[in-house]
Amino acid sequence: MSADVEAAAERLREAYSAGPIAPLRDLLEPRDVDGAYAIQSINTRHWIDSGRRVVGRKVGLTAETVQRQLGVDQPDFGVIFDDMLIPNGGLLPHGRTLQARAETEVALVLGQDLAGPDVGFYDVMVATAYVLPAIEIVDSRIADWKITFADTVADNASSAFVVLGDRPQSLAGLDLVSCRMTMSFDDQVVSQGVGSACLGHPLNAAAWLARTLASRGEALRAGDIIMTGALGPMASLPPGVLVNATIEGLGSVGFSVERAPS
Repeated sequence: MSADVEAAAERLREAYSAGPIAPLRDLLEPRDVDGAYAIQSINTRHWIDSGRRVVGRKVGLTAETVQRQLGVDQPDFGVIFDDMLIPNGGLLPHGRTLQARAETEVALVLGQDLAGPDVGFYDVMVATAYVLPAIEIVDSRIADWKITFADTVADNASSAFVVLGDRPQSLAGLDLVSCRMTMSFDDQVVSQGVGSACLGHPLNAAAWLARTLASRGEALRAGDIIMTGALGPMASLPPGVLVNATIEGLGSVGFSVERAPS
């Protein structure tokens, strides 16, 4: 492992507590996908060794609107740890993020392993135990979100927290293509979208993830959570706001953001 990769991983770890850092361009080329995932893997192993437990994966950058926001042109993935889960209706404590944004997604929970280079849409259908509405709280350890594709991959796909709905739904009968999504802050709509914004269908994102992991010698396992990607634009999270999101057919999910101490 190169010294640059190790140094970039350490910078990102320190940023969680010390604050945002400059983009990693002195250590990582903007299109160095392998180097970026190597950095992500180093920090994943560090956190596992520190006691965190992997409970799933997130797919990012699936919606064209989000890709345009961040100036990238392909999906990425990151790891979901157990301490990233916030219950439906729960609280995001003050100081736990640096420059947080929220986006609404479809979450899958697997009932079977999902592995191999040829995983497709129908394989995901068979493997999925149930579906939930979800909000991902994304964050960046890179100052002002001035990220390249490699920056966000290295930074665990700019992940922070996940809020899952609490009413599981079967895939049977769900329309995850034309279903509409609305996300509001204190009853003011801040993002709207549709299921097809996520690579044409959220299950396509899960199939992409399984194939991409297979190319890296990894697999999705029964019980894993898959955050399939945003259905609409991200919105910056102000303190003290009540967040609610609704996806047609799946229901609602929400949380609140703690105000800064006075």
